[in-house]
Amino acid sequence: MYAQQWILTSTEQPPEWFLEAVKEYTPTSSGQFAAQLLWQRGIADIPQLAAFVNPKNYLPASPFEFGQEMHLAVERLERAWKFGDKVAIWGDFDADGITSTAVLWDGLGQFFRQNSQLFYYIPNRLTESHGLNCQGIDKLANQGFNLIVTCDTGSTNIDEITYANQLGIDVIVTDHHTLPAERPPVTAIINPRYLSSDHQLFHLSGVAVAYKLVEALYQTLPEIPQQPLEDLLDLVAVGLIADLVQLSGDCRYLAQLGIGRLQEDFKLPPAQRRRPGVGRLLELCQKSGDRPTDISFGLGPRINAVSRIQGDASFCVELLTSRDQARVHQLAEATELANSRRKSLQKEVAQQVNHKISQMDLSTTSVIVLADPQWAVGVLGLVAGQVAQETGRPTILLSTEGVEGQGGQGGQGSNLSPLSFPNPQSLARGSARSVNSVDLYQLVKNQAHLLHRFGGHPYAAGLSLPVENIPLFTEAINQQLLQTLGGTTLTPTVQADLVVTVADLGKELFLELKLLEPCGMGNPVPKLLIQNCWFENAWHRNQQDSQGKKIQYIKAEFDIRDESSKNPFPGVWWGHYKDELPPGRCDCIVELDYNTFKKRYEIRLIAVRSSEQSARLTPHSIQILDWRNITTPPTLPNPPLLVKECPTSWDDLRVWLRRSLHNQQPLAIAWSKTEHQPPEQIWLTLVGIAKYLSRTNQLVTRVQLLQKLGISDQSLHMGLRALRYLGFTIQRQDRYLQINQQPNTESALAETAVNKFLAAVREEQFQRQYFAEVPISTIQAIACNISYQLAVTSY
Repeated sequence: MYAQQWILTSTEQPPEWFLEAVKEYTPTSSGQFAAQLLWQRGIADIPQLAAFVNPKNYLPASPFEFGQEMHLAVERLERAWKFGDKVAIWGDFDADGITSTAVLWDGLGQFFRQNSQLFYYIPNRLTESHGLNCQGIDKLANQGFNLIVTCDTGSTNIDEITYANQLGIDVIVTDHHTLPAERPPVTAIINPRYLSSDHQLFHLSGVAVAYKLVEALYQTLPEIPQQPLEDLLDLVAVGLIADLVQLSGDCRYLAQLGIGRLQEDFKLPPAQRRRPGVGRLLELCQKSGDRPTDISFGLGPRINAVSRIQGDASFCVELLTSRDQARVHQLAEATELANSRRKSLQKEVAQQVNHKISQMDLSTTSVIVLADPQWAVGVLGLVAGQVAQETGRPTILLSTEGVEGQGGQGGQGSNLSPLSFPNPQSLARGSARSVNSVDLYQLVKNQAHLLHRFGGHPYAAGLSLPVENIPLFTEAINQQLLQTLGGTTLTPTVQADLVVTVADLGKELFLELKLLEPCGMGNPVPKLLIQNCWFENAWHRNQQDSQGKKIQYIKAEFDIRDESSKNPFPGVWWGHYKDELPPGRCDCIVELDYNTFKKRYEIRLIAVRSSEQSARLTPHSIQILDWRNITTPPTLPNPPLLVKECPTSWDDLRVWLRRSLHNQQPLAIAWSKTEHQPPEQIWLTLVGIAKYLSRTNQLVTRVQLLQKLGISDQSLHMGLRALRYLGFTIQRQDRYLQINQQPNTESALAETAVNKFLAAVREEQFQRQYFAEVPISTIQAIACNISYQLAVTSY
């Protein structure tokens, strides 16, 4: 176990009018806990509350808010429908990719004949990577396909898309991953990252983007479909929640509707279900489909497990879409067994990874990078996520095992043959997971020269690289993050939202907290702090698979008690033994849940420590208020220090934290996320300003330049130096600058100076992006460290 920093979310009592409004939705309880959480999370007026709680009060965005790209996509699909083109859906092998493929299979299947005009392809996780590949495109061209529609993939596959175009195949990309620098040569690309970050569609996952494409086609050709569009919403909910995207805007709306459809279908007799495969999976994982956790802990891991263990997950699309009850029951059993194997394999790899970490000096490590030839590549992402959470450090795990075998299989009923690939013995393949809002994708991207392939999100990435590059990659990525952190030590943190007692636990509190569901990124499951409690009747056992065989995955069960009640409350601790529970009085952070199988309310233990540890509190603390992106901050009796400018380093922020501690005054971080211009455009603007000032003999201040360019003074200094190498003279006149251009005086070092300026601006923008999204818990952890250091010094 690694030492954790426990943080209790700053509590601000919501006003009485807001509490009364929340009470209308919690008739069996006071609504106090839910109101406090909603207020903390930015729900601050009646219309916003109504839309958050009830999707009927929310106005979703039109699919055509994707603009011209959606129109181009629909026009091409209309033409394909009219002329009978063969269409291939190119999906991905994780839960978001599988459900995306299933949505397009069912949705486009209303317009194109399945298995004769419409096919799908899922790459093999163990032998292929994410995205398009030329071998697969060759197969499609040879079989007469005219159009590829990707889902949850494809945005950065520039070379493969160009190759498809050369073979006469048009490509429509639907995706939500990082965009390339320039628009790829596609018929259309529908990716929410082209929208502004505050747009209600911005956080859509792959399955939701695919749904929006189908929705647009339904609106354009309303007479064609025979099945209602809403029948796809259960699949959308599964993909959205399994992919851990931020559940706000249309993401939350679609997830709410989809969970409702999922529950409705599960309540039907098995023979009458629209999706008997989904129903059978829910039965096997002892869930009912009415909770987001039924997806995040039930359906999602099982769908993901198939590709992690078998590589080929194409049958999962059939599992989700087929009405053949006997067939989907067979596929559901295979999926359940794959998940059991995944749990055992994950535990084995986790033990080996933790053994390697125990031999490392984490005080000098900012990014954990480990490799081993025995590790199964399919579970590395899961283990990396565990390690990142436990250590507070981004983690990259690589398998150096040689890859043998064939590629993925064609989809249901398709004629797509398996793809053959060379055996990349010299390549290490693996997964990366981030924590504490470190943009891991950008970190990895900056080392692209050492990699073979990579792709992903700020929080998760997949990559491959030559084995001989691993030491250099490890050193480079650690140095880069160390510079970004400015000497800050990364600490694993766990944040509690509310303080409760054992007496508070139960049905009333559960129903009150359920008001916040579906939970996810940006609206996490409420964490409850229970203080001065103890455990009784603890025991543990290995889980069993669907055939009654034990698998190497431990679960401890217990009763928890405190002085508030004579009655104990049941709980579970996944992946731990009973002996790991501390004896005597302790504090713990838990989540409140309902066990459908046992038909009881219970807690899920997240973190625990002895009460003695909790008693060692810092004498002074800093109250941090998160007012980022809030247009009208509330008025407080004790006005806080206001930080409006986004910092570019922890040192900048530490100055404010120390000032807050010294003044015993709250600190409000009130900067907003800004859209950055490309560094090259900023450079052209600076050159244009310099030429204008030279031509007009006008003066300018540094402040004016900083405001116009939106960069720091340090970056401006490097920009002015680059101007000098281009032949400009820059002279000071009091607080003004006079800039003149001298003809034919450009230095040979000009290109180097310009590149240094561009690099400085990129680094600055990376830092601002980090601080725009860094969790308040991370800032509070830094504040606690400062308080502790000052306390020790005083002592």
